[in-house]
Amino acid sequence: MNHVKALVMKFIMIAIVLSIILTGIFDVEFSDTLLISLVLTVVAYVLGDLMIFRKTGDRNAHDRTSNTHTADHKKRNTMATIGDIVLSFLVIWLMGEALFANTEDIIASSLISAVVIGAGEWFFHKYLDRNVFPEKDGRAATGNTHH
Repeated sequence: MNHVKALVMKFIMIAIVLSIILTGIFDVEFSDTLLISLVLTVVAYVLGDLMIFRKTGDRNAHDRTSNTHTADHKKRNTMATIGDIVLSFLVIWLMGEALFANTEDIIASSLISAVVIGAGEWFFHKYLDRNVFPEKDGRAATGNTHH
């Protein structure tokens, strides 16, 4: 259930960002914006969140100090956020090339959208550690629920 909640939150975040940037600023049809939001949500969750964010980092960080856990989270979060930015840019750009009638501003709109989504992803990864991947959060391993 936590994955479903996370997917819905991620979709809402991406859809809002893309609605403002693609539809609001660059006049992309709202249906195209929603389609890109849906595809990007699924692809970014599987590749960025489940594969990069969850799988990277020091697997034994929870056995050491909270400073190690914090450094591990920052490393994983940085890697996953950069991956999310690149992935967002590619998905928006490639889908935009296929869907939009006017692709004149596709690179600019894709880049702006990817950077804003990346900023949101930085905070989304913190949510994932606390609520979806408890084995990566130092509280779950140490039994300390008050950080």
